[in-house]
Amino acid sequence: MTPEKTSPQERMGKQRGFGRFLTTLEIELPSGELEVWKSRKYRKRDLSSPTHGWGVWWAPTSRGWWIGVLFAIGSFLFALGAVPSYARLVHRHADALTFFVGSLFFTSAALLQYRESAEAVLAFEKRTASLLEKGGLLRIGWLACLVQLVGTFFFNISTAGASLTHVSQATLIDVSYRPDMFGSICFLVASLLAWIEVSDGWWSWSPGEYSWWVTVVNLLGSVAFGVSAIAPYLYSFHDSVKANNLSNLGTFVGAVFFLLGAVLLLPERGQGASSSA
Repeated sequence: MTPEKTSPQERMGKQRGFGRFLTTLEIELPSGELEVWKSRKYRKRDLSSPTHGWGVWWAPTSRGWWIGVLFAIGSFLFALGAVPSYARLVHRHADALTFFVGSLFFTSAALLQYRESAEAVLAFEKRTASLLEKGGLLRIGWLACLVQLVGTFFFNISTAGASLTHVSQATLIDVSYRPDMFGSICFLVASLLAWIEVSDGWWSWSPGEYSWWVTVVNLLGSVAFGVSAIAPYLYSFHDSVKANNLSNLGTFVGAVFFLLGAVLLLPERGQGASSSA
């Protein structure tokens, strides 16, 4: 591809991505060095606080740190709520409330993450205005964050609906099961987009990168959440015991994966947005 000028000092090099989604870009610097820009690393980089030593695990002035912490708390509450012994101990309403509070933490983290992605898009577009005018490439990271944010709203609805008492099965399907399904679909789509963003396509093998592991475990968590969401439909709402067991298992496994992914977000903040080739 013929390089495009970004400024009198910089030139565009090769691009990689998926369809019209740009995930990797090479920029030739005035010195002759080649800067390799990566979409996820660019929006996840943290320049506002230390990202080594204790700064990895304690950085309350960092938005990226709060995203990881809030997702971790939400994931922990979802895992806790799916444990049968906990549900028996606190009873149904309190257990449902645990999920609802967890979903609020998810939404808080997703809102911060969406703002993070939107600001990264604006900063990148400012630097590469000439390319965007020609190609109008889409921002896969921004889209992934938007879809996940929508998914958290569905989980807010489903977990709130599950806390209702003395409702009919039909009402429960409308206010809880269906939103839960929609939320799980959004999480799965968002996880796939995040995986494509990191992989420059459908497949990659980069176990030395925190970003790679974050997207892998989140994708597995989304699949498990999907299993949990379809459990009532698999048993046609007739075998409530089997449906509940499968739903709890899927929720617990998914939440554990999401918890791991949230913790990995903390050291991921220290990975650079670009590198020299």
